[in-house]
Amino acid sequence: MSSKYKVYDHQLPHFVTSTVVGWADVFTRELYCEIICKSLLFCTENKGLILNAWVIMSNHLHLIVKAQQGYNIGAIMRDFKKHTSKQIVSSIQRNEQESRKGWLLNMFAFTGANNNSNKEFQFWQQDYHPITLDSDEKLRDRFSYLHNNPVRAGVVWEPQHYKYSSATDYYENKRGLLPITKLIL
Repeated sequence: MSSKYKVYDHQLPHFVTSTVVGWADVFTRELYCEIICKSLLFCTENKGLILNAWVIMSNHLHLIVKAQQGYNIGAIMRDFKKHTSKQIVSSIQRNEQESRKGWLLNMFAFTGANNNSNKEFQFWQQDYHPITLDSDEKLRDRFSYLHNNPVRAGVVWEPQHYKYSSATDYYENKRGLLPITKLIL
């Protein structure tokens, strides 16, 4: 694995990305976005995660995170992805209104069967691609990229109008869905 995808200083902000296998548009359903939000909240309250910025797109999520002293970003992300994977797959299985249930579960089962790290389903692509934001330029660039992702996707006109993002915290100085530790940019 390339050194650009390793965390060396867990107290520095890192831009991380997690993507659904097959780029499946799972997060078009609020039910599944809420699982992500609850899990991020749990990680901030119990796992040492410092959440600086976030956005949930239709098939991936971007975060800018750090870890509290004594915690490890990789371990937090591993636990987060493992938990959310199980919760979302289970929710899809139970969701009578999920019109894509068969297709999604087949894709997750097929991908899981071809990965020795999984027992049954694989929801997330491997890794989380941490990029250290060790300069003001990198931080501003990734911060802008993260919050403007829904604008580039044509979902909203302004970043702060997107519900599943920390843009409201930064651009309107209002509290969004999740508590964050704001960065000074």
